Amino acid sequence: MPQTKEGGFFGEFVKVIIQAGLIALVVRTLLFQPFNIPSGSMIPTLDIGDFLFVSKYAYGYSIHSLPFSPPLFHGRIFFSPPKRGDVVVFKLPRDGQTDYIKRVIGLPGDTIQLRDSRLYINGTIVPRESIAPVKTEDLFGRVRDVPTYKEDLPGGVSHTIIQIEGDNGFYDNTGIYKVPPDDYFMMGDNRDNSTDSRVPPDEGGVGYVPAEDLVGRAELIFFSVKKGAPAWAFWEWPWTVRWERLFQPVR
Repeated sequence: MPQTKEGGFFGEFVKVIIQAGLIALVVRTLLFQPFNIPSGSMIPTLDIGDFLFVSKYAYGYSIHSLPFSPPLFHGRIFFSPPKRGDVVVFKLPRDGQTDYIKRVIGLPGDTIQLRDSRLYINGTIVPRESIAPVKTEDLFGRVRDVPTYKEDLPGGVSHTIIQIEGDNGFYDNTGIYKVPPDDYFMMGDNRDNSTDSRVPPDEGGVGYVPAEDLVGRAELIFFSVKKGAPAWAFWEWPWTVRWERLFQPVR
């Protein structure tokens, strides 16, 4: 018996929905995945309320490239190592589930140390230049101007950091970290408000990040709303969207 017109329409509708879902799954797994920024550890590069695209293919693929990280294999396929200065999304090594975003500071085999807030890589101080202060919240929630610097990492990446506690933050003086093979040392650009590789896992921190836990490289801010504003409240967008941040590359 010929299919009714209504039945044909419903079947085509279901097919379109399934195809769209499969395309979205392929794009999310192999190409790009959206993330939002819930904390201020990467201010001023990334702010609370930013939404960004992360390239999944930048470093090859691991189980964390797939939804729910199924334990299908170990290591990475088509691995391309991150570069110093990349802003990277990774899974928190101690639980394999929580998404973190930080900047790659130390590569495998590097030594990393902070002395009076100054960064040393392989025993050499990293140049920094004082620039116009950024207005942001300090550790007590007060909005004020904070010391801001342009930092020039080995390899040519320049980026902006802030020191909301000046040069006397809790992790501004450390021992020497020796980055293990196949691991990376991550830090936030908001140096005094970032739980990163300076803090060992048994103290609630990140520690070294294995290559297998990398998810992808942050590429582009595609949407941004003010802190506390719901992104779905489109009728408030004229006042809550930070238009100047839209379509800005992550550097």
